[in-house]
Amino acid sequence: MSVRILALVGSLRAGSHNRQLAEAAVKLAPEGAEIELFEGLAEIPFYNEDIDVEGDVPAAAARLRAVAGEADAFLLFSPEYNGTIPAVLKNAIDWLSRPYGAGAFTGKPVVVLGTAYGQFGGVWAQDEARKAVGIAGGTVLEDIKLSVPGSVVRFAETHPVDDAEVAEQLSEVLNRLHAHVDAPAAA
Repeated sequence: MSVRILALVGSLRAGSHNRQLAEAAVKLAPEGAEIELFEGLAEIPFYNEDIDVEGDVPAAAARLRAVAGEADAFLLFSPEYNGTIPAVLKNAIDWLSRPYGAGAFTGKPVVVLGTAYGQFGGVWAQDEARKAVGIAGGTVLEDIKLSVPGSVVRFAETHPVDDAEVAEQLSEVLNRLHAHVDAPAAA
């Protein structure tokens, strides 16, 4: 059985370096793991309990929940917007946190990583994402991190998958996540 990992990217920009990092993860997925890059976060309305009604959930949010429900683990790719988590990623976390106590993240491993222009690679935003997804029920793997600084310069002409150092670090993250998910099944 293949481990299903869902990747959510907190940037909607076509040339997003975080999206490129997620694309690299898809290519570098370890044997026995399948990483799906979720498309459609831009179509999901802001979370509002008034529209989160059983049987009448907006289609885009229902699709996210369905795909996330099938995932064994999550990769959240977060850039840093004004020192914190981007709204699109926070919105996805909010939708996946419901129903309370039984959302799609509940009990599943989550790794938060990313890249940003600054010298720390977006660690503030990634820390905020870890906090939010942990409260939403995810099992945040705090010891598995990757923050790539200087994205605008570093990836100006090189895709992350072609950056040997980043590809090696990302492969290590993916292998550790895969091992974590696979460990309970092997026991």
